[in-house]
Amino acid sequence: MELLVPDEIDLRILHHLIEDSSLSHKEIGLLVHLTGQAVGARVRKMEDAGIIEGYTLRWNPEKIGQTIHAFITVFLNSGTVHSAFLDFARKHPYIVEIHRVSGEGCYWMRLRLSSQSELNAMLDELTQYGNYRLSFSLGEIE
Repeated sequence: MELLVPDEIDLRILHHLIEDSSLSHKEIGLLVHLTGQAVGARVRKMEDAGIIEGYTLRWNPEKIGQTIHAFITVFLNSGTVHSAFLDFARKHPYIVEIHRVSGEGCYWMRLRLSSQSELNAMLDELTQYGNYRLSFSLGEIE
């Protein structure tokens, strides 16, 4: 991976991609006064350098029935269950984010679920690794 120091134009391209990653190179070129081909070359260099790691999209989980948005702080029983806990967390597709944290707790998880019974089943399974604190999202602040 080569070291790339982005210039002002690279940063403007990056800004436009962060705002809307579906923009074509040609559309970005119009915004930064370059050809689409030149934008594409700069984007590839930023990808190769690891500045751009990937692309994502925004979606509405509630439109597919995932109406429960929960946050869980996990307190593991012992230091020997980390690996088993991570295997557990990786197998559940409704755990959409997990972080190992310092301070209070061992892990922080964000979940999107379709039902209270689905959440209860996961929490029952979680207790074999430790205890938890559960919080529900009341709404996202944008």
